[in-house]
Amino acid sequence: MESLKHRTAFSGFAVKDLDAARKFYADTLGLDVKEDAMHHLNLQINNGQTMVLIYPKPDHQPAVFTVLNFTVENIDETVDALTAKGVKFQQYGPPIQTDAKGIVRGGKPLVAWFTDPSGNIISVLQM
Repeated sequence: MESLKHRTAFSGFAVKDLDAARKFYADTLGLDVKEDAMHHLNLQINNGQTMVLIYPKPDHQPAVFTVLNFTVENIDETVDALTAKGVKFQQYGPPIQTDAKGIVRGGKPLVAWFTDPSGNIISVLQM
């Protein structure tokens, strides 16, 4: 078997509504979103060095865990900018405690979670 150690890889997840996902990831998050020949969405992240596949699944049920993480330089600025675009950050209580903005500040990394229109959990992290 060919070793996978040095091969390119990408991740993917499902959404219920591809049009809502396209609008959210492109317009709200400001990502480059391309549609492939199979009508799946490809998020082009880090100048195209990273790709995330988004595919439609009509009976989609969101995972109960984070499916996509973005590292950011300044979590407060990022949370404020996304909040201004209508993103609602999750509020969690003990044992994970978020502040009023939805940021966990109890150590490193600083992290805040939000969901896409299909309920998939996404985070921003400041290392």
